[in-house]
Amino acid sequence: MKWTTGLVLAGLAGLCVSARGGENRLAKEKSPYLQQHAHNPVDWYPWGEEAFAKAKAENKPVFLSIGYSTCHWCHVMERESFENEKVAKFMNEHFVCIKVDREERPDVDGIYITAVQAMTQGNAGWPLNVFLTPERKPFFGGTYFPPETHGRSIGFQDLLGRVSDMWAKSEADIRKDSETLSTMLNEGLVVKPEPGAAGLLKPELIPKGAAAVMKTYDAKDGGFGTAPKFPQPSVVALVLRQAVTGGDAAAQAAVVHTLKQMAAGGMYDQVGDGFARYSTDAKWLVPHFEKMLYDNAQLASLYLDASVAFKDPASAEVARGIFRYVLRDMTHAAGGFFSAEDADSEGQEGKFYCWTLEELTALLTPEELAAVVAVWGVTKEGNFVDHSNPKPLPDLNVLSVVEPGKKQAPEVAAALGSARKKLFDVRAKRVRPHRDDKVLVSWNGLMLSALARGYVVLGDDALLAAARKNFSWVKQTLWDEKTKTLAHRWRDGEADKAQLLKGYACYLQGALDLYQVTLDPEVLAFSRSLGEGMMEKFYDAKDGGFYDSTAAGELIVRLKEKDDNAEPSGNGVAVRALLQLSAITDQPALKEKAEKSLQLFAKELSTSPEGAPGLLQGLALTVKEPFRVVIAGDPASAEVKSLVKAAWSVYQPDKVVLGNAGPVEDFAKTLTPKDGKAAAYVCTGKECRLPTSDPAVVAGYLKAGPAKKE
Repeated sequence: MKWTTGLVLAGLAGLCVSARGGENRLAKEKSPYLQQHAHNPVDWYPWGEEAFAKAKAENKPVFLSIGYSTCHWCHVMERESFENEKVAKFMNEHFVCIKVDREERPDVDGIYITAVQAMTQGNAGWPLNVFLTPERKPFFGGTYFPPETHGRSIGFQDLLGRVSDMWAKSEADIRKDSETLSTMLNEGLVVKPEPGAAGLLKPELIPKGAAAVMKTYDAKDGGFGTAPKFPQPSVVALVLRQAVTGGDAAAQAAVVHTLKQMAAGGMYDQVGDGFARYSTDAKWLVPHFEKMLYDNAQLASLYLDASVAFKDPASAEVARGIFRYVLRDMTHAAGGFFSAEDADSEGQEGKFYCWTLEELTALLTPEELAAVVAVWGVTKEGNFVDHSNPKPLPDLNVLSVVEPGKKQAPEVAAALGSARKKLFDVRAKRVRPHRDDKVLVSWNGLMLSALARGYVVLGDDALLAAARKNFSWVKQTLWDEKTKTLAHRWRDGEADKAQLLKGYACYLQGALDLYQVTLDPEVLAFSRSLGEGMMEKFYDAKDGGFYDSTAAGELIVRLKEKDDNAEPSGNGVAVRALLQLSAITDQPALKEKAEKSLQLFAKELSTSPEGAPGLLQGLALTVKEPFRVVIAGDPASAEVKSLVKAAWSVYQPDKVVLGNAGPVEDFAKTLTPKDGKAAAYVCTGKECRLPTSDPAVVAGYLKAGPAKKE
């Protein structure tokens, strides 16, 4: 969608508190991002009616600034512009200024980033800076603006003056343009059902989507697309599915190469584990150093899938490393998982993570130094410069594996291991990057899924303990069983009131995964109740699909997100989770609603299936009956645990694993242990393989294909 109407784009070549004694309204907010701006001289408001009422009363345009606490360029713009007294004074006089944490309010962010993409023909990111009418309708926006105009790049101060002048002289025209854009947003973003669309939902869409992704594959450096390169776990997962279920050797090679290159690059923390958000270059060498929980959760699941699908111990080790990082650095004492870590420390991007050759020479033995230089490619001049800083640190090295996959001599591996420990210990004494310690239930759901599956695939009981602790804490702290309400954000003992689909959908999937590795009836009962709450609050019974948010009165358009981006789409996760829940508990109504939701997006899926891999994963569960692995016996017994492990030892994405107790389907309740031993029944529909107590036979059934009558 492109917006090119008149006055505003022709006249315009993209943060706002008070001078009330050094602290503004944001000081009362729980968001770390908003609190970062609490001492700006800008008269910032949080998103809410107070700000828009003031804008209407004073007939001022709104300056909306959206970002998040670990956003590097958000910090840069704050330093250059929002801490500037002169700039702030102008903002306070001519605008009503609003700050939004995109992680707390992705529903708000989703609308305005789409608007900016329309204005700029696709260029949008954070910081996201948008000018609105008092009625919340956008008329101009962009991302980072430098403080001063340079060449063709308009400076923020000049931009503010130009917008203010145009509002004073041409308000009616600006309002007309904002109405046009808002109408286009509604027409372009609100998906309507089309007659006959269900017929477009064919099995071929799944390989079609994978094939479209493969066209963007970088055979040299791995990954899909060009620099900057994002890990795109949901996209890679779709290609992995095609590699296994479609017997596609090229897809398999692409996945294996991509995962190896990402883990070898500087985007992976070679000293402390975990992935940064993206690579600034095509080789995965220089990352944008911030670490996000949602990336690491999805990547842990992806590497686990690869370890199972390709019997690859290297992928399993990467997953272990991610879990080490999250449990060490990103876990609250009560069990919740924190959101992110910053790219910057002491005002310098990458300072915490990078090393000079001089530092390493002083720290390491000659043998260790030789191994580090050879394996991680350290040079005197370094390979990273922070161009966003007017005084960048010199000679910094991002550590990355120079020759991925090369087998190291035992003495080199030993020297590298001892060097890594020294570097970790020394690095721990550095000033750490800021950690965003809010707990988001959506991202916690993604991590819960990864931990549950990590436990059964890697055989690590500590991962199950962390998963159970998180589940208990979320259930106790963020969930209200009476109203079936799940809070989205928690920080400093306080939960918010935002109701977001992603929170419900991702945590439902996480709880279902926890159930499928433990067969705990209590976890399944919670999942069923959470699914009911999600249906009540977000499902559109008329047209199908799930709204992103319940905040209809606050938003100029209600979205139903379908595309997977850095995070999976709420609709994609919701559809797949409901189909799994339906298969486990035999609730046909859930399946019908999930299928109706797929039908809503059928035309778009048939045209560009690669944009919504999450929905394609759900579609696969409707194309044929999923495998149901029913395990009869005591979930706490070693026999049952062995059978559960066998069920997860095979890459079979279209399966559910369930016990025979609790709110499971009636047929499962009729299945019993055999000859005093726990037994597994691998079924599709009402047809099952012969029951078995042999884990190897269970794995064989899942490899063999759909069940046949015995």
